[in-house]
Amino acid sequence: MDRTGQVCIAIRDVCKRYKSSQEDSLSDVSLDIMQSDVFGLLGPNGAGKTTLISILCGIIPVSSGKVQFFNNGAPYSNAERKSRIGFVPQEYAFYQELTPRQNLDYFGAMYNLPKKKLEMRREHLLEVLGLEKAADRKVGTFSGGMKRRVNLAIGIIHEPDILFLDEPTVGVDVQSRNAIIRYLQQINQAGTTIVYTSHHMSEAEEFCKNIALIDHGRVIAAGGLQHLKTMHDAISLQTLFINLTGEEYRD
Repeated sequence: MDRTGQVCIAIRDVCKRYKSSQEDSLSDVSLDIMQSDVFGLLGPNGAGKTTLISILCGIIPVSSGKVQFFNNGAPYSNAERKSRIGFVPQEYAFYQELTPRQNLDYFGAMYNLPKKKLEMRREHLLEVLGLEKAADRKVGTFSGGMKRRVNLAIGIIHEPDILFLDEPTVGVDVQSRNAIIRYLQQINQAGTTIVYTSHHMSEAEEFCKNIALIDHGRVIAAGGLQHLKTMHDAISLQTLFINLTGEEYRD
């Protein structure tokens, strides 16, 4: 069944203000993310991207507004959402003193994967992400690129329907970046919806089908990448980004 025309995540008038702040981190954000899309949430530092992903993953609550998840047109419950989504944060989210195999066993058990399925998923991910030869070494001894691949494997051990990625290739070598993006493209083609943030504009331009540009907590542009480039007379995503967000420093 072709589900690409169906809404997967409906974000409506979402606002977020932290208790310590006098300003909204997100203000009236409304977006539709479609089934099987690769959707880029892009913007300068402090624009609100990580806040929005944290809300979508259920890590922090909205101040106002609503987020609704759907599967084949039917809404998810909050309990279903936890089992159906995967999250790969920018920070490393594993145990440095454990091996990749031990980390995957631990996190797979948290998702209540049956033993045989967990073993199959674990060995598959170790192989396709190039971690097989280092599967029994402590992750703390790994290079940055290898740690990123462990981070990814943990986020998808339970085969989520929707995968959230916050800067999944930051600080890695070209080979690791290519391997990560290539595998993400494969699981997207198999039906996984991907929501992605990055500061690598060339990577995002190659990877994403649709994007939303966020600045100062507001959506300033959203839609098909090629359509937005044509609309704003931009030769590349980087040009589009600079044209809409400006060139001043963002710290």
